[in-house]
Amino acid sequence: MRSLLTFLLLATLSGQAQTVGQNAAPGNTDVTTLSVRSQIVIETVVVRDKKGNPIDGLTAKDFTVTEDGVPQTIRFCEQQSMPSALSDVPLTPSGPEDIKIYNRLSRTQITPESSGDVRYKDHRLMAMYFDMSAMRPADQLRALAAAEKFIRTQMTTSDLISIMRYSGGAVDVLQDFTADRNRLLSILETLVVGEGQGSVESVDDASSADTGAAFGQDDSEFNIFNTDRQLSALQTAARMLGQLNEKKSLIYFASGLRLNGVDNEAQLQATVDAAIRAGVSFWPIDARGLVAQAPLGDATQGSPGNAGMYSGGAAIATTSNLQQSQDTLFSLAGDTGGKALLDYNDLTKGIVQAQQSITNYYILEYYPTNTALNGKFRRVKVSVNPELSAKLDYRQGYFAGKEFSKFTTVDKERQLEDALMLGDPITDLTIAIEINYFQLNHAEYFVPIVVKIPGRELALAKRGGADHTLIDFVGEVKDVYGGTTVTNVRDNVNIKLTDATAAELAKQPIEYEAGFTLLPGKYMIKFLARDDETGRIGTYQTTFVIPNLNKEEKRVPISSVVLSGQRVDLKNAIYNAAKAKDQEKEAAVNPLVQDGKKLIPSVTRVFSKERDLYVYLQAYGQGATGAPSKTFVAFVSFYQGQTKVFETQPMAVTPAATARLGTVALSFSIGLNQLPPGEYDCQVTVLDPSGAKGTFWQTQIKLVP
Repeated sequence: MRSLLTFLLLATLSGQAQTVGQNAAPGNTDVTTLSVRSQIVIETVVVRDKKGNPIDGLTAKDFTVTEDGVPQTIRFCEQQSMPSALSDVPLTPSGPEDIKIYNRLSRTQITPESSGDVRYKDHRLMAMYFDMSAMRPADQLRALAAAEKFIRTQMTTSDLISIMRYSGGAVDVLQDFTADRNRLLSILETLVVGEGQGSVESVDDASSADTGAAFGQDDSEFNIFNTDRQLSALQTAARMLGQLNEKKSLIYFASGLRLNGVDNEAQLQATVDAAIRAGVSFWPIDARGLVAQAPLGDATQGSPGNAGMYSGGAAIATTSNLQQSQDTLFSLAGDTGGKALLDYNDLTKGIVQAQQSITNYYILEYYPTNTALNGKFRRVKVSVNPELSAKLDYRQGYFAGKEFSKFTTVDKERQLEDALMLGDPITDLTIAIEINYFQLNHAEYFVPIVVKIPGRELALAKRGGADHTLIDFVGEVKDVYGGTTVTNVRDNVNIKLTDATAAELAKQPIEYEAGFTLLPGKYMIKFLARDDETGRIGTYQTTFVIPNLNKEEKRVPISSVVLSGQRVDLKNAIYNAAKAKDQEKEAAVNPLVQDGKKLIPSVTRVFSKERDLYVYLQAYGQGATGAPSKTFVAFVSFYQGQTKVFETQPMAVTPAATARLGTVALSFSIGLNQLPPGEYDCQVTVLDPSGAKGTFWQTQIKLVP
């Protein structure tokens, strides 16, 4: 995919040809907002007597909580009790149409709890997490079969189950927590055995197969990154589950997980910390089951060809690899309060262990007296009245949150990843966006996007004493039907905040532009911007369609229509994010660049009478008929109600003989000083006299003095 990036400091929502919008709520006004931030700590405590039976009926007065030795006031105490009766919801067979529907609705997020929400009270929350990237097909089959068996025969009325999948570098929530067994089984049926095995680990030791190939790159360094990605995905899943207050069990189906020396220790610790903070316990299940293989490997790989065959080194290496891959699963479980199921063929037992571990517990909530957001560990101690002689099981401490100013580089990257994954947009920064498209050839379309951020949002950093601010941009385009990421953008821009620049930013917005090359289809774009000085984030998400203009027979095929109030010199428009070579690439591909000047699309559709209105679009003569048209006639009209108040002279344009697709550029420059201020309907008409076809495009605009 080709991508063009420019950054513009310029002023600048649309008709049918474009997709436009903003993340600010309609009718939003600029008002002073007083915000109060408070922290709350949630502890889940299991209280049992000497015989191991749960103790019921306790209240906040029966508990004592200290944090780093300082007593805390318990604000909320609630008991959660889960009955063990099997689910009586009848199972109905699902047909192909049901599976298709569930597959289409599978891209969701874990729904966070709102104040007063009791949907999860007295329910056991279990998330089934399938690491499809590192399980072989036979292991995937066993894992899916175990999950189906549990749901069919051992799921109780207290169980709420979520299904999550790691595949292709992303964590997908295929199903939020539900007790609907039919829906869960249908979701499991949509999982494709054999998908996403890009992280299956290979080894380079005495047990390696002799392929007879020449020496190449050692696989060990690639395994380091694969393991980090798997652990990072687990961390993401734990964070998503952390939005719920209750105890959560993450049942982790995998074919082992092997650390590579000390290289993965940091990510392992980060994953465990995230799970503890989120109140999630890992219950890993080794989908390989009880492994019985020949000392020199089974028939799935070639025989070793080194001296280890004869010295016993190959057999020892094979056994060591298996044990090391299980050690990590054991550590994940032990450090988070779960238990690993290893070397056992009935994988359902691991799910039942997670189920039986949560039967009765208390939720305690308190506001810590230490409000410092320094990221340090705080030790928590919970006790009950001594006369109860109770045994308690709870989280022994947690890491405090961090202020953005104390974020490390890793923390900042994680914040962007989490924000990009959230289902609801973050609107700390207001973002508006416009998406256009222009046909490049019979298959591809150039899709420029314009992202607008009000400059006054960034001027806040200057008032805070900063002499510059760094803006991070992250964008992702996904295929709506396939769910795969088609292309993305990651960029940052450093803006110097002098007094003059800050004053200018307070009056006019900033625009960021990017361009992608896409095929016809329906896409979803999510774009995120962050002020790196204040940590404020704005996200915008929408769907858009790139039509297949080759199939257009009834109308004249045209591109998006771009309305603009500014045309600037390309060299002056590029901010310090772009270089000369980027300008050359942009001029060659972007149709909005003509004769060294760039047309700046208007995102707001508000134009000043003191400036000309520029209208640009492309028409394509070689459509479904394959024969290029000789001449196009186009004109622009302004309406108020049903009354035409202005119309340009018709423009006749003939495609050049060398133009691909019979493309013609239709450009208008309209003086607005002759029209009174007000709202108008702007209509662009394109006619093909020889083919007796036409196209009409319309949008609303506003003229201001």
